[in-house]
Amino acid sequence: MIPEIINKHRAKPGLIFEYNPDTLEYLKKQYDLDSPERLDEAFIILQDWLDKQPHIVRKKYSKDYLERIIILSKGSVERAKMKLDSIATYRTLLPQFFEPLPEPAKLAILEEFHVCFLPKMTKDHYRVFWIQSFMKQSDGSTFMDFYRFFVMLCEYLLRYDYCNGYIAVLDYRKANIFELLKTFNVMEIHQVHKIVMDGFGMRIKAIHFITTSKAIDTLITICKQVLKAKVAERIQVHKVIDDLYKFIPKETMPADYGGLQKSTYQLCCDLKSTIGSEDNLKYFKEMQKACTNENYRCADQFNDKYLGLPGSFRKLNVD
Repeated sequence: MIPEIINKHRAKPGLIFEYNPDTLEYLKKQYDLDSPERLDEAFIILQDWLDKQPHIVRKKYSKDYLERIIILSKGSVERAKMKLDSIATYRTLLPQFFEPLPEPAKLAILEEFHVCFLPKMTKDHYRVFWIQSFMKQSDGSTFMDFYRFFVMLCEYLLRYDYCNGYIAVLDYRKANIFELLKTFNVMEIHQVHKIVMDGFGMRIKAIHFITTSKAIDTLITICKQVLKAKVAERIQVHKVIDDLYKFIPKETMPADYGGLQKSTYQLCCDLKSTIGSEDNLKYFKEMQKACTNENYRCADQFNDKYLGLPGSFRKLNVD
């Protein structure tokens, strides 16, 4: 039986996700969370911890939200505490990435990049994130709107999604990677990476590039400067789409890639419509307030991972 929370989400208009019938059961069992008593105990511990953190502004979250945090933390309550603290801290230190875009469907950058999730999961409960790029020439603009949209996606995932992790596919066959590289700001990429991986705690199983361009080596070099080593090792490059069928079932792929699902363009439109709904935009604005007040953080709790980010600091004791 499909869990009630998943049933409710599947009934929502503008559906972009589907789940395997045993997804939530599988995830809970994998991390010893299949006992209601175990989860209830974790909720109590997390809520008690939140109540005692003077620097964390938002204290109350739904059980569904906390459950997803615990699953992302592989069942560890201590890791869940760190994730709740981390994402709240990044909302404070890097607020420019968390400002919701009011009309994602009108974003010019999303005409150059079709961004979507494949509706169907893999059999082992991974969700596939897909980007098809058409950028031919750099106009000198920044990617900030794209990064803000990406953070909105992460907020949405943490609000609704249950999965074992994510597989990323980036198709650059119709793009000019040399021109794309001109628009990159390594510091911004580093900051977004910290938000997504350390803050939201997204788990990446694999990154698949599809391209014949020689510039891919430069792009991967940049990726390796930013990504954690274990994630960078999961990068693979394919020259033809047929190679991807070894990793992602053909029937789950978009129609324009020989699959049985909607085209990437249609899936991208569905995603933009869903993310830009009135309900989700209201939620994203509310989550901006789930930040920290660093004036109240204990001096010894500011982690080294935040140093070097804009707005970061250490409290100093002056005799």
